[in-house]
Amino acid sequence: MNVPTAIVAFSQSEKVKSGLIWITQTLELLQGLSITEQQGAEKVIKTMIDMIAQEIHVARNMTQDDALDDIEKHMDMALVMINSQMTPEAGYHLTQALTRVTSLGQRSMSVLREKGLL
Repeated sequence: MNVPTAIVAFSQSEKVKSGLIWITQTLELLQGLSITEQQGAEKVIKTMIDMIAQEIHVARNMTQDDALDDIEKHMDMALVMINSQMTPEAGYHLTQALTRVTSLGQRSMSVLREKGLL
């Protein structure tokens, strides 16, 4: 991984990580809401997933890193779980995506450290 790619990968991974954490925490709050409130919250969660998916798409286009494909697959599966009314299972896929994006961030940070940029 070259320096410009590492910078983009690191930046995008931090954005995606934050979003995944927000979504996961929001999913946990759903259980305490009424049915009507849950439906509204799910719409917000789906919108957040779409926004994060766009950040993943940007990162993939700029870095050409195959790890982003796997992250996107887990995001898609989380959305399928939510759409199938299996919302608690979405957490598993979001956690898998978070693990992979964290690894991408660590790899890019290692490159930047090696080059003395961090």
